[in-house]
Amino acid sequence: MVLMFIALKSRLFEAESVRPVAKFLLGTMALFFVPFGVGIINSFDLIADNALAIVTATVVSTFAVIVATGWCLQYLNRRNRREEVKRD
Repeated sequence: MVLMFIALKSRLFEAESVRPVAKFLLGTMALFFVPFGVGIINSFDLIADNALAIVTATVVSTFAVIVATGWCLQYLNRRNRREEVKRD
């Protein structure tokens, strides 16, 4: 699906030419999640025992990604402003 999206965005081919394949993939997408669901059900006790650690890791890593993205954006904005000033 990701490769198809990239190919469509880069206009390697027209959307109409992949419409049948796209409909098939979207129609069978639920099957791709079955192994994931079965794994969660089989490991529910393990997940429940470690729920606090899982939630903590999720929150901390999400916050870290947001902070890192913000810092990178600020750095790149400052660098672009300096380059614009040098050109003028």
